[in-house]
Amino acid sequence: MGPADVGAELAVLYRGPLASCNYDCPYCPFAKRVDPPELLRADRAALERFTGWVTATTDRRLSVLFTPWGEGLTRSWYRDAMVTLSHLPHVDRVVIQTNLAARVDWLADADLATAALWTTYHPGQVTRDRFLARCARLSELGVRYSVGVVGLPEHLAEARALRAALPGEVYLWVNAADGHRYTADQEAAWTALDPLFGWSVRPHPSLDRPCHAGETAISVAGDGTVRRCHFRPTPIGNLYDGSWRAALKPRACDAALCDCHIGYVHLKPLGLRDVFAGGVLERVPAAWPAVTPPSVRTAPPVPSPGR
Repeated sequence: MGPADVGAELAVLYRGPLASCNYDCPYCPFAKRVDPPELLRADRAALERFTGWVTATTDRRLSVLFTPWGEGLTRSWYRDAMVTLSHLPHVDRVVIQTNLAARVDWLADADLATAALWTTYHPGQVTRDRFLARCARLSELGVRYSVGVVGLPEHLAEARALRAALPGEVYLWVNAADGHRYTADQEAAWTALDPLFGWSVRPHPSLDRPCHAGETAISVAGDGTVRRCHFRPTPIGNLYDGSWRAALKPRACDAALCDCHIGYVHLKPLGLRDVFAGGVLERVPAAWPAVTPPSVRTAPPVPSPGR
C-alpha cells in the first residue's frame, strides 16, 4: 500500500442505476418503478465492473454493502456478485439490503462466513407467514441476517408478531418513520421490540463531528464516482482511476444532521461501530441479544423531537 492509503480496511457502499422494485410501499419514493431494459443492462454492466474492481483490489481488506434503490436480489447479477465476492480472501463481508421477496437457496453457493443479508419486512406487501418462511430458510442455511420494519403505528402489531415468531438470535431493528413524531409511550413500545430504537428515533447532530465516512467508509455510484457517503453529494474521486486512494482522510461531517442508520453508524462520537462490531453492514449488534438501550448509554443531545 502506498503512503496515501489510510489503514487496510475499507467499507464500500455501492448503489448502481437500479431503481425498480416489486413492492409498492407507500413510504418509499421508488416503489413499483419499472426500469427499462437499457437501464437494467447498464446496471448489470456497472455491477460487473464493480465486482471486477473488488476482485482486483487485493491491497486492503474490503467489506461491501449493496444499497440499491430498488430490489436487487430479484436480479441474477446481484445474486452472482454476492456469491463471487463472498469467496474472495480479502473480502471480510458482503451484504445486500433486500425485501426478501426472492428465493434464497442460491446462498448455499456463497461463503456464509462472509455473505450476509439486511432484510426488511413490509406489511401489506407480503404476508408475515411468507416472510417468516424465507427467514426460516436463511436460518436453515446458516445465513447471518437481520430483520427490520419501519416504525409506523399501523405496523406495530405486525412487528410484535414478527418478533415473537423470529428466533431469539435474530436481531429485529426498527427504523423511525420519516416525518413521524413519537410520543414517549410510542417510543417505549418500539424500544420494547428493538432496544436500539433510540438511535433511530431522533436525528443526530453531525456538523463538524468526526466521521469514518470518507476515511474508512465510502459510497460508490454505478459509474465509479466516490463520495464520502450516500448523503453528501460532493465527489471525492473515482473508483476506476484510482483517485479515491488519495482522497481518503479523517473528515468532519458538513451536514447539520444525520438521520439514516447507514450514515450515522459511522459518526465517531456515537461509538456505534463498537455496538455493531462484526456486524456493521448487516446491522447486527455485537452483543445481541444482550444489548444495552441507548437511553442507558447516555446518548448524545438531540435538538429534534423526531424524524
